[in-house]
Amino acid sequence: LNIMQKISDLSPEHISDIVHMALSDHVSFATIQAEYGLGEKDVKALMRDTLKAGSYKTWRKRVRDFGDRRETYK
Repeated sequence: LNIMQKISDLSPEHISDIVHMALSDHVSFATIQAEYGLGEKDVKALMRDTLKAGSYKTWRKRVRDFGDRRETYK
């Protein structure tokens, strides 16, 4: 299955849950994958499609910045 197929199979509630989890600084990509089967690339694609462009860029910058500071972040 390609990423968009996986995402389109999710209910709006699950998409909302995943977005909230991804936006949280306390939930790792591994946790999201364990719960929903979406890998890091899938989550990034979902976020890109769901968030406004500016919000997505801000989120990606925060994930990158935190990732540089803490090796266990996300």
